[in-house]
Amino acid sequence: MQSQIVSYLQRNRTRLMEEWEKQLTGLRTEHDIQSLTDEAFKQSSNEFILLMLESAKENNNDKLNEFVSRHIQQGGSLIFLSKLIQKFRSASQQLVIRPNVETGDSAQTIVELNDWIDERMDSIVKDYSNSWDQTMELQKLSLLELSAPLIPVFEGITVMPLIGSIDTTRARLIMENLLEGVIEHRSKVVLIDITGVPVVDTMVAHHIIEASEAVRLVGAKCILVGIQPEIAQTIVNLGIDLTRFPTKSTLRKGVVTALEMTEKKLMDL
Repeated sequence: MQSQIVSYLQRNRTRLMEEWEKQLTGLRTEHDIQSLTDEAFKQSSNEFILLMLESAKENNNDKLNEFVSRHIQQGGSLIFLSKLIQKFRSASQQLVIRPNVETGDSAQTIVELNDWIDERMDSIVKDYSNSWDQTMELQKLSLLELSAPLIPVFEGITVMPLIGSIDTTRARLIMENLLEGVIEHRSKVVLIDITGVPVVDTMVAHHIIEASEAVRLVGAKCILVGIQPEIAQTIVNLGIDLTRFPTKSTLRKGVVTALEMTEKKLMDL
């Protein structure tokens, strides 16, 4: 029966487009849609209905799903897609409830039409959700990369400022950035600044120790800086051993030590 509905919509495509245009007139004034430019609104809405009809004809949602993915990448909302589906439903219903339609019982036709549109809606929502999850994961990875930079400050001396909590995923990224950065910048001394790390527990200390050991294995030395009094007290209470590498309370003191280790001096001008 759904194939009969699709065939009917295809044969009456011109009338469907007329109903579609009427529905869009009301949609354009809604608050959630006003952020779109007229050109973007017209292009997206026209492409949507053409893909809906094409997906129905070919019984394939691939192109419709591609449209959804592109919509997300361009910053589009699910609300807009939902509104388009609602307007497509209304336009289609207006078409099939007209007198003397070829589809037979109008009430039964409406039910089957809604079932067919609901299938498309489920596919769109599922694809939107999957694409959104992928987008969020990519953004999370990008933020993680930015959250563990290795910055060269002097020849042979680099600094990695850490801000925020450190979990296993971020610790792995810190390790990778450290090793790659030490080789790329030919670092002799690396300062890991934990001033912005709110909590240093056993797990965080373990990750820092692992990172410093990895730096040592590639031929550089590591200095831990930014240890505040409360952090120092926590480290002592937990029995964490940080004696394997130098520690300093401030970044400035760490830089002075790093300069001495590389046979340089910090002079006031």
